[in-house]
Amino acid sequence: MNRMKVFFFGLCLLVSLSLSAQKLPSEFIFTKAPFASSHASTIVETPKGLVSAFFAGSDEGNKDVGIWLSRNIQGRWTPPVQVADGVQNKKVQYPCWNPVLFQMPQGELILFYKVGPKPSQWWGMLKRSKDAGLTWSAAEKLPSGILGPVKNKPLLLAGGTLLCPSSSEDSGDKLHFEMTKDGGRTWRKTKALNDGKTFSAIQPSVIFLQDGRMKLLCRSNTGFIMEAYSSDQGNTWTSLQKTNLKNPNSGSDAITLKSGLHVLVHNPLGNRPKETEGEREILAVSTSKDGQRWTKVGELENTPLKEFSYPAIIQTRDGRIHITYTWKREKIKHAVLKF
Repeated sequence: MNRMKVFFFGLCLLVSLSLSAQKLPSEFIFTKAPFASSHASTIVETPKGLVSAFFAGSDEGNKDVGIWLSRNIQGRWTPPVQVADGVQNKKVQYPCWNPVLFQMPQGELILFYKVGPKPSQWWGMLKRSKDAGLTWSAAEKLPSGILGPVKNKPLLLAGGTLLCPSSSEDSGDKLHFEMTKDGGRTWRKTKALNDGKTFSAIQPSVIFLQDGRMKLLCRSNTGFIMEAYSSDQGNTWTSLQKTNLKNPNSGSDAITLKSGLHVLVHNPLGNRPKETEGEREILAVSTSKDGQRWTKVGELENTPLKEFSYPAIIQTRDGRIHITYTWKREKIKHAVLKF
C-alpha cells in the first residue's frame, strides 16, 4: 500500500490510499450548531442513506449534553437535531454519552446510548426508528448491568445474535461483551476479560480472521492497544495482551472489509515528548492482511496540541469506507476512503 496523499482545499480533505485509489471528499457533518462541543460519533448505513449521531452540548459531562443526529440526504448532511436527552424529571437532568447506531436487516434502526452523571454511574438506553432516523420511539432503559455497545458498532453474527462490544467503569475499567437475539429486548453478557486493577481496558472493536476466530482491539492504560481472541462467536475470550500498536489511552475502531483486509483508525503516539492521555493530535489509518501485522497507511489529521479522536468506521454496500471522528471537540468530521 502506497502512502496516503492528503490535500486540503478549504474545509475539504481529499484522501488517497494508493496511486490508483479514487480521491473522495471529506467534510464536516455540520459547520454551525446550537451547541459548543460535540464528541463520540457513530455512523451507520440505512436503506435511506447514511446516518450519524454524537453527543453534544456545552461540554462533556454537563447536564445539557444530549444525543444529536444528522442524516445524509442526496449527499448532504441535514442540520443536527436532538433525539435524546437525560431528563429524569422537572428537577433532575443528566448528561448523555456515547451513542452507537445499528441498522437491523430489513428492520428498525436502533440508537444505543448512555445516561448518567459520569461513566462510573451511567446506564444503558435505546431508542428505535422505523424511518431511518427521521422519527424515534420513546426511550427504553436497558436491564440493570447491561450498557449496550459502549462506543463501537455491534456485529450481527450468523444465527441472529447481535454481539455488542462493551465495558464498564464503575469498579475499575473492565471489558466484556453483551448479546441480544431480539433487537435489544432480552440480553446476556460475558464475564469481564480483566479485573480493572492490573490494567484498564475499555471500548473494544472486533475484526474477523481468516481462520474463523474473532479478534478484539481495545483501548487501555498500558500505552498500547490490547488484543484478545474468541473461537466461539464471542462467548469466551483469551486473556488480553498488548499489541505493538502504541496508544495514549484513546478510543479506536476497526473493521474487516469485504476483501478481507483489516482497517484500524486510531491515535498513535503524537509529537509530545511525554505520553499523556490527552495526546490525541494524530488520527491515523492502519491496515493489516492477517490482523497481526499493522502498517500505517496515512493520517487523517495531524496538528500539535489539538484533539482528533473517537473514530467510528463502517463499509457501505458500494465498498466505500466511511469514518466519522471528533474534530477539536468542536465538530464531527466525515471522511470517505476507497481502497
